[in-house]
Amino acid sequence: MSKKPEVNYGPLAGLIGVWKGDKGLDVAPEPDGSENTPYHETITFTAIGDVTNAESQVLAVLHYRQIVQRKADDSVFHDETGYWMWDPRTSTIMHSLVIPRAVCVLAGGKYDGADTDNGDVVLEVAANVDDSDWRIIQSPFMQENARTTGFRHRITVNNGKLSYSETIMLDIYGKVFEHTDNNELLLQ
Repeated sequence: MSKKPEVNYGPLAGLIGVWKGDKGLDVAPEPDGSENTPYHETITFTAIGDVTNAESQVLAVLHYRQIVQRKADDSVFHDETGYWMWDPRTSTIMHSLVIPRAVCVLAGGKYDGADTDNGDVVLEVAANVDDSDWRIIQSPFMQENARTTGFRHRITVNNGKLSYSETIMLDIYGKVFEHTDNNELLLQ
């Protein structure tokens, strides 16, 4: 009986596990400016294994769920789920996500394999509403009232610490707004 080879998660391997952080800051649009919300969160990355597409592309896949709560009252204000995928043949990282506001994102980027001098693994992906490869899909209501036009996500992982910055470009309240989230999390 032959044993299936180990899955090569490449630069995603360091994400696997449960991460918690309480240094988050959400800068979100309001009709008269912006709102700064301190938050804490849990992100769980689960190894799924590999998947084969069209008998020729093999992706290593992680599923994740992110629950974000306001520090002020512990209410959940962001619940996100999706997948991180690694294509070692093309050195491509993919991030698909869904939020319960009728918005879906498929973001991508290249991983050059060059970690920083201190061992950081840096993952960067992006999507744009008009991009032919990495795209944003949203409901008609969101298209008309709070249109997401761009998405950038950067994660740095090293030695049990994960930090990220995420920027979502929104066309909302008659203006373009840079909605940002940043946090540092520790592996539990």
